[in-house]
Amino acid sequence: MMLDPRIAARLKRNADGLIAAVVQERGSGDVLMVAWMDDAALARTLETREATYYSRSRREQWVKGATSGHTQYVHSVRLDCDGDTVLLTVDQVGGACHTGDHSCFDADTLLQPER
Repeated sequence: MMLDPRIAARLKRNADGLIAAVVQERGSGDVLMVAWMDDAALARTLETREATYYSRSRREQWVKGATSGHTQYVHSVRLDCDGDTVLLTVDQVGGACHTGDHSCFDADTLLQPER
């Protein structure tokens, strides 16, 4: 799958050719995770609505939930004003985090909300 050239021209990739992907749950608004995408992962996500990312450690694409069953159905993808980050709004099935937690941000709160 090839990324539409009009979209590709707007992206500002890092030195490894990647953009950040912030993943937000559609129903709750919770931020679930942050991952990386290369052009091919973004193209596949846009074409299939299956969240697809790029693993920096394994140097390959991965479809969220292909192994775990914890899938993400993508409702929308928005590009930020700088062109270096996309926001995916998803329906999450199961935990988004590799630990099984709902969100990758469930574990440690560094600063509590003010009361």
